[in-house]
Amino acid sequence: MTTMLEAKDLSVSYGKLMAVKGVSFAVEEGKIATIIGPNGAGKTTLLKALIGQLPATGHISYEGSDIGRAEVEARVERGIVLVPETRELFTDMVVADNLLLGAYIHRRNTAQVKEDTDRVYDLFPRLRERRQQLAGTLSGGERQMLALGRALMGRPKLLMLDEPSLGLAPLIVREIFRIIARLGEQGVTMLLVEQNARAALETADYGYVLESGELVHQGKASDLMRDPKVMATYLGKSAG
Repeated sequence: MTTMLEAKDLSVSYGKLMAVKGVSFAVEEGKIATIIGPNGAGKTTLLKALIGQLPATGHISYEGSDIGRAEVEARVERGIVLVPETRELFTDMVVADNLLLGAYIHRRNTAQVKEDTDRVYDLFPRLRERRQQLAGTLSGGERQMLALGRALMGRPKLLMLDEPSLGLAPLIVREIFRIIARLGEQGVTMLLVEQNARAALETADYGYVLESGELVHQGKASDLMRDPKVMATYLGKSAG
């Protein structure tokens, strides 16, 4: 098994407040790893440090090389793509143009861009129907689909998803996670940060539990689903 991303003793502070405390974890190539935990546990902060938006101490290795000092643009060019919880779409632009912006680093390869656009539309038929519609007029679920589709246009080697189910109706959440699982089956390596622990663990291969900025549990996702503490705290049931 090849490790694509590895963090060792990673810490992130906001002034005197340490939001992430000495966290170590890994994401294997072709696998889905998830980090679950309550609101305020430091999950989003961790992703921002990994993409380079926040300074961190410790070590971040990607494809075997240290990227701890690399700028955000350099990390993106190497294939790390983050879909933030805010989605950050260009609401005054149509769906098709939002997707094209996701292909920015490959923009000169028009055949590849067309191929990737067709792939996204096949994955999200609703986006094809709404390709000339302003992103700002989409529903919450459609916005999340567009954010995912735009990220895929960059051909990510590592796709990091921050709370993809946030604010969505249960039916749409199931659809989003079906798509995430399908991407995993296609070999897309993912780091999934999620409050919806059940959906995340059912989709992921490996899981980590973050509480108050520290990792408190880790293991195969299927094992965490049966862990008494995880069950009681995050899955809404006890072990018996």
